[in-house]
Amino acid sequence: MEKTLILIKPDAVERGFNGEIIARFEREGLKLVALKMIHLSKEMASKHYAVHKGKSFYDGLVEYISSAPIVAMVFEGDKAIDSARKIMGATDPAKAEKGTIRGDFGLDIGRNSVHGSDGPQTAETEIKLFFGGFEILD
Repeated sequence: MEKTLILIKPDAVERGFNGEIIARFEREGLKLVALKMIHLSKEMASKHYAVHKGKSFYDGLVEYISSAPIVAMVFEGDKAIDSARKIMGATDPAKAEKGTIRGDFGLDIGRNSVHGSDGPQTAETEIKLFFGGFEILD
C-alpha cells in the first residue's frame, strides 16, 4: 500500500475545516493511519520546504506554515499519492475545480488549505520528517 503525507495548513485549521478535509480523503477510500496537530518550528518548516530553498517564495512558505497550528496526517491506499492530489485539486485555488479541497476552501496560491506529497520519494521523506514509525498504524 502506498502512503502519502497530507498537511492541513493554517488557513484551513483556523477556519475549522479539519473534519471535512479528513472526511474527503476517507470518502475516496484512503485510510488514515497517522494524525496529529502541531505548531511547526521554523527549523522544521525549513526542512519540509528544503526543495524550494533559494526560490523567491521560499521564505513566505516557511513563515506561513510555521505561523499557526497545522494538522499532519498519513493516508494509505492504492495509488494514494495520485488519489490525494486529485482530491486536493490544483495548487492555485483559482484554477482548482469546485469539489476539490483547494477549489472549495483555498483562499489563494499561498493559502491553499492543504499540502500533499508529490511522489513516492517525497512522501517517504516527508512522512519521516513528521512521524516516527511507531506513530503510523498498520
